[in-house]
Amino acid sequence: MTIHLLDNKIHNYAWGSKNDMRELFGIANPESKPQAELWMGVHPNGCSKLAGTDTLLSTFIDTDKTANLGTYTTARFGTLPFLFKVLSAKSPLSIQVHPNKINSEAGYDRENALGIPLGASNRNYKDRNHKPELVYALTPYKALNGFRPIENILQMFTLIDLPSLSESLKDFRNRPNNDGLKDFFKTIMHLEEKKRRQAINELLRFSEKSQTNESLSDALIFCTEFHVEYPFDVGVFSPLFLNTLHLCPGDAMFLHAETPHAYIKGTGLEIMANSDNVLRAGLTEKHIDRDELIANINFSSMLPERLLLEPISRKNKLVYPIPVDDFRFDILTSGEEWNEEYTRSAEIVFCIDGAVTIENNGHQTILAPGDSVFICNETTHYRYTGIGRLARAYN
Repeated sequence: MTIHLLDNKIHNYAWGSKNDMRELFGIANPESKPQAELWMGVHPNGCSKLAGTDTLLSTFIDTDKTANLGTYTTARFGTLPFLFKVLSAKSPLSIQVHPNKINSEAGYDRENALGIPLGASNRNYKDRNHKPELVYALTPYKALNGFRPIENILQMFTLIDLPSLSESLKDFRNRPNNDGLKDFFKTIMHLEEKKRRQAINELLRFSEKSQTNESLSDALIFCTEFHVEYPFDVGVFSPLFLNTLHLCPGDAMFLHAETPHAYIKGTGLEIMANSDNVLRAGLTEKHIDRDELIANINFSSMLPERLLLEPISRKNKLVYPIPVDDFRFDILTSGEEWNEEYTRSAEIVFCIDGAVTIENNGHQTILAPGDSVFICNETTHYRYTGIGRLARAYN
């Protein structure tokens, strides 16, 4: 057999939803724990297993990398190069940035040399990889992604008029460019507690009486919600810097490494390079390394209208354009007729809804919502039928 049903680890992070995975996929939650992330892949913090066995997917792949991953992936990456997740948030994740490949390698080696344990709370680099990622919304999905255009950031802070930040804002206004944004952001990240509380109180007072343009109102709603979850946290300012997004089911967006972002609420599929490196910038009680964070941020602006991906439609599938080698992502719509796909690498296929049968060389596997399979590269091709939708991760 070259198609294997998977058992996947669920991480019970505090921000996770207790209901969404059960309601969408029928995944039991008898202890009513927050089910935040379901991981599909070989990352050591949550490696999948072949269903009904104790065999780790990583162990199975290592038995014959060429057959399981393909010649190119084995030579290029040496392992499954992506991590596939279901992410389900009832409350905001931390504002965060993922370092690029070069900085990840250097940071991982540096922290190893300093003797910082991998599980230490002040550890920034858990591996040597970058972490670009794609999110595909399964429910209405709130997020922050990338810096707003600089003129928009200046307009927002000017309209709100925070006296405690007036001098820093004046300096930014005199240098309305990436360097000016970097210094203004750095100033806010390093505010000492008394001044941070003062500035947030000024922001909240303005929000209470504000009736302004739609863009600012949306940002202020995010700011207020963040303050409820994380009182006087520096991340309360983030919606004034970052683009606020409301994804509808079926919308997708890509995030490059070095892009500040946060997932606020909703359930979606997430595929990324096989990494767990996170530098936090707020909305968290965890370690924040401000200097390392700022050194790993790209301060270029991103136009909000360009953040959602336009998929390429091909017969029964949507192919999402992704500008990295680590992963590809398709949505397959299955019907009563058999459809066929050809493998170009190892794949993980996840059933979003319906009931879909996958077949290769006479071996059939029936997928219900929430089920996933690992498809070896040597499969060469497979067929599927049944009314439903599949998400396909490969490279």
